[in-house]
Amino acid sequence: MSEVRRRGLLRGAAAGVGTAVAGAALSGAIPRPARAEAADRAAARPDFHGTHQAGILQPSQRATALVSFDVTAADRRELTELLRALTDRARFLATGGSPVPVGITAPPSDSGVLGPQGPTGGVSVTTGVGASLFDDRFGLKSRRPARLTAMPAFPDDDLDTAWCHGDLSLQLCADSPDIVLHALRDIARHTRGGMQVRWRMDGFTSPPRPSGTPRNHMGFKDGTANPDTADSAAMDRLVWVGAGGAEPAWTAGGSYQVVRLIRMMVEFWDRVSLSEQERMFGRSRSTGAPLDGSAEFDVPNFAEDPKGDVIPLDSHIRLANPRSGQVSENQRILRRGYNYDRGMDANGDLDMGLIFCCYQQDPARQFETVQKRLKGEPLVDYIKPFGGGYFFALPGVRDRTDWFGRALLA
Repeated sequence: MSEVRRRGLLRGAAAGVGTAVAGAALSGAIPRPARAEAADRAAARPDFHGTHQAGILQPSQRATALVSFDVTAADRRELTELLRALTDRARFLATGGSPVPVGITAPPSDSGVLGPQGPTGGVSVTTGVGASLFDDRFGLKSRRPARLTAMPAFPDDDLDTAWCHGDLSLQLCADSPDIVLHALRDIARHTRGGMQVRWRMDGFTSPPRPSGTPRNHMGFKDGTANPDTADSAAMDRLVWVGAGGAEPAWTAGGSYQVVRLIRMMVEFWDRVSLSEQERMFGRSRSTGAPLDGSAEFDVPNFAEDPKGDVIPLDSHIRLANPRSGQVSENQRILRRGYNYDRGMDANGDLDMGLIFCCYQQDPARQFETVQKRLKGEPLVDYIKPFGGGYFFALPGVRDRTDWFGRALLA
């Protein structure tokens, strides 16, 4: 693709958004029953604009696509155009609207997979940048977030380089898979020439069964011990990068995102006795309660079980969070995981697992400390981390004049 055409595509993406939003406001554009449904959806949507990005503190939606991109923009100006175009499309997909009329001879402005009304809103687009973006291409080396590195290989990993790292990450979340895929196609269309997919994994969450936290493919509830997202002091301590300190000023309001693609050997797991499964996790499979409790959100009392007679010393919950006071409290992470199912592999084995995604203020203090404690845990015989990456989730887009990465590129 020529340089002129690439730049034109990025400019065109940004220019088309205002027309699309205006079209959504036309009287009679949405029939009355659909308009009422749209109002209900809008009431439940997170705001697109704000200090922080959507899709981090919000409850997980039913479907996701986590996509890593290599940036193909030629220089800093084209990178700016790319991020502006990405912001415009993310805003449009989050808030909804009608496709732009383009006439009968032009390609449709929308894929049509959601029907004639186009985007319904409710998509959260969480954008991150990888360490590789801060090389020599765009003059950003001195502006790299202080703790952003390429994801290392941990002792129990089996990483495939084709499924690791990237210049940019996008997590698209919505209430159904077709809305997520529509969003991905829309963004890919409007940013073509600026970035190219490196790897992609689609995922889903299951309904709570029978209640509480959704379950992973091993049958256990996943994310029970998350910190309270309504506790702003805890979020400031654990999730958000604040002003000052070692971080560049532009990072304030962002968060470090760790993505791990973890295959689960479910056919082997399903041959393990229930009692052994529960002792590996340290929780009851049916209720999600710790083995010394009766309800999912009961707090395990490790002090009363120093030898691990009830909850084994090498159980997942005991290693992940030893509950040793303020030190381990400051190592907690905010999980936002999804299940995946890719059918089967070349050997005919089921290929399914977990898109582990978490947010934190400092990946070395939090995720990596926890990961090192989990080295050699009994579960490693049944899981295989094979991909993912470290990214920095950019600060939020504050208003309609703002865009992803504006402060970074200022």
